[in-house]
Parts: sequence; structure tokens; C-alpha cells
Amino acid sequence: MQPFASVEVYTTAPASVQVDGPAFRRRLADVTRWTDAAGATGLLVYSDNTLIDPWLVAQFILERAERAVPLVAVQPVYASPYAAARAAATLTFLHGRRLHINLVTGGSRQHLEALGDAGVGHDERYDRLTEYATVLRQLLESPRPVTFDGRYYRLQAASIPQRPPAALSPRLVLSGSSERSVRCAEELGMLRFAYPRPVSDYPAGGPLLRGNGVRLGVIARADRAAAWKAAHERFPGDPMGERRHRIVRRLTDSHWHAELSSRVRADGDAEDVYWLHPFGTYRTFCPYLVGDYDEVGAYLAGYLARGVESFILDIPAEEDDLHHARIAFERAARP
Repeated sequence: MQPFASVEVYTTAPASVQVDGPAFRRRLADVTRWTDAAGATGLLVYSDNTLIDPWLVAQFILERAERAVPLVAVQPVYASPYAAARAAATLTFLHGRRLHINLVTGGSRQHLEALGDAGVGHDERYDRLTEYATVLRQLLESPRPVTFDGRYYRLQAASIPQRPPAALSPRLVLSGSSERSVRCAEELGMLRFAYPRPVSDYPAGGPLLRGNGVRLGVIARADRAAAWKAAHERFPGDPMGERRHRIVRRLTDSHWHAELSSRVRADGDAEDVYWLHPFGTYRTFCPYLVGDYDEVGAYLAGYLARGVESFILDIPAEEDDLHHARIAFERAARP
């Protein structure tokens, strides 16, 4: 398979739910192999209360990928910045590979309540994430022991073993769509990933997407009808999934979830390129782009024209998904 065109593309590792360990390992190995063969940058590794430890998933990926790297979701409630820095440094030490870290705040009130963190509001979680990222970065990059006296974290001459060399220091990005997440990314000087609205919602030349990334799924084929046939077969109607989506909507204060939920159509068969039916039936957490190569490529080109620099694709169902997505990205990159 030829690599993606000159745009940064990650895929997403499968989730460890509703499957046993051996089956999950086989699935993760497949997606890792496909991602590597496609020339993608790496794989997003989710992290929430329902999933196994993302650092162990990252270890699995590094053992099997020649080039692709894990983009590990790190949530302050799950691990202190010291623990996260040490885990990242350990994997780099063992594999001689650079990791990527995706900083998230967590949006499920149910999950936060389970861990005694429900009293921390949405904007305050981003205040904490800003401090967390600052400490994490210092631990990973400072040649001297780190002393830090903040609101959420305090360190006194702390250092991690086997600090990565500068060339292998982890890349830090964050995720979010709210105004506070935008300010957080600006304060930290980091690329920010968001679940995008329709491209027409973003004024050409506007600042919201410029220099940032988006997460979406792609189902593209040479023929539009074939693309929609594949889309409906993969994501059929699901009334139970729609009910689960509505329940989750009430249990989260995530800005992006509310924003996309407000756009979910009752008619899941509406065949626009920008498609929220999989999100609205609780099958995935991102919008999809569906159509022939030129249609999807033109839509991707719209995001690129607004300054998007990086993409995270949804979990591939089969290796051909990345072949078809690559062709759509090639069409998007045409002058």
C-alpha cells in the first residue's frame, strides 16, 4: 500500500470492550499492521473507565509497528504527571521510539464520580490540564530536577529515570472543542484535536481550525453508491444505540458531544457527505465523511484550506479502509 500524501494521519486503535483478551490482541495487531503499512503516523489509544490500561496497549503497538507510534490518551485523574512521564520515558528507553501523548480532561460525569472527581467543573479541568501538561513537559525535557509549586501539583527536585533524549521526547497534543480548550492549547502552544462540525460552519481564513487537527471517519469508494452501501452495512439503524446515545448525552458535559448531538438527524439515511448517523447510534464518537473519492476529497480539502494540519481516522474495520481513505486524501491534496 502506498503511504498517505503529505498530511499527518493517525488511525485509532480498537477498544477493549465486548471482546476477550486473545481476540482483542489479534484485532489490535491487525490494526497496527494496517496502520504501519499505510504509512500513517500512529494510532490513537483511548483511555476511559471502560478500557484497559493505555500504556500497556502502547507497549503492544511498539512491539509490532516499525514506524507507527501510539498516541496515548492521558487523563490527569488516572495518573499523576510524574507517573505519566515515567511511563512514557520507560517505553522510549525500551524501544528507542518517540511516543505521542494526547492530553484529555474526561467528560463523563459518571466516570468522574466513580473516581471522586465530580466536583471539578469543565473549565477547571482545563485549568488543571494546563498545569498537568506544564509539569509533564518539564519532567520529560528538563535536564535538572523539577521543582514546581502549583494549585494542583507540587514537586520538589523530582526527576524521572532514563529521561528521553531531546530527539525522542514525547510529542504532546490535547483534545477539546470548547472555548476553554482552545485557550488551553494556545497557552501551551500545542496542536489541538477536535471533533469537527460541517466544514461550512468554519469561515475561510478563520482561526478555529488553523494549525489544529480533527478526528473523523472516512468511507470512500470509486462510486458514490458503493460508498453508501458500505456505510449502511457497517452502521445500520439501531434504536437501542440511539437510546444509549441520548443517555450518554445527559451524563456528559463535553462541549463537543453536545455540539454534535444537536446536529444528529432523526433520519439516519440522509446521504450527505458529512454523516453523523454512526455517532447518533452510539457506534462511534466522531462524524464520518461518506462518498466517492472526489466528494470526500473535496470535503477534506475544505478542512485543509481552513488550516487543519492533522487527522485522526476512526478505527478501520478492514485494511482496505485505509487504501480508500488514502485515495481520498490524495484527491484532497490536488492543486
